[in-house]
Amino acid sequence: YAAHSHFSRHTHEGGEEFFVLEGVFQDEHGDYPAGSYVRNPPTSAHTPGSEPGCTLLVKLWQFDATDRTQVRIDTTKCAYQRDPLRSGVEVMPLYQDGHEVVALERWRAGTQVSLQSQAGLELVVLDGSFTDGSDFFRYQSWLRLPPGSLVRAQAGPQGCRVWIKTG
Repeated sequence: YAAHSHFSRHTHEGGEEFFVLEGVFQDEHGDYPAGSYVRNPPTSAHTPGSEPGCTLLVKLWQFDATDRTQVRIDTTKCAYQRDPLRSGVEVMPLYQDGHEVVALERWRAGTQVSLQSQAGLELVVLDGSFTDGSDFFRYQSWLRLPPGSLVRAQAGPQGCRVWIKTG
């Protein structure tokens, strides 16, 4: 969103999910600074805009038609939890239901992380970088993989923070 931009009121028939990467997103429900995670379920409506401008990761039409779960999280005010099964990995759960799991993960510098999802996987790099074989992923890189795929990531020298969704 450019500074001072606004959209008309609209309904998200298939739902909307977004993460604020930079700036501040705004609507009649509040101001969402960088680090905010929001799920607007199917049939929800709002009038979005941004006075200072913002950059968002937005996903549309990803919801079950009967889902009515609203989520609004300022992740800058939440704590990460050490993953007991993966050394060097911390997790901040954002949302989970019978179909999907959404979280933020922080990977310590040099940490090797294996990610496999029977139902598909996608992630976006929020800070730092990682490699997967000869592929290099940095800020705003997006990786989407079909069911059964495997990622063998190695966090870069500054570590890596990712938004990750499985299912």
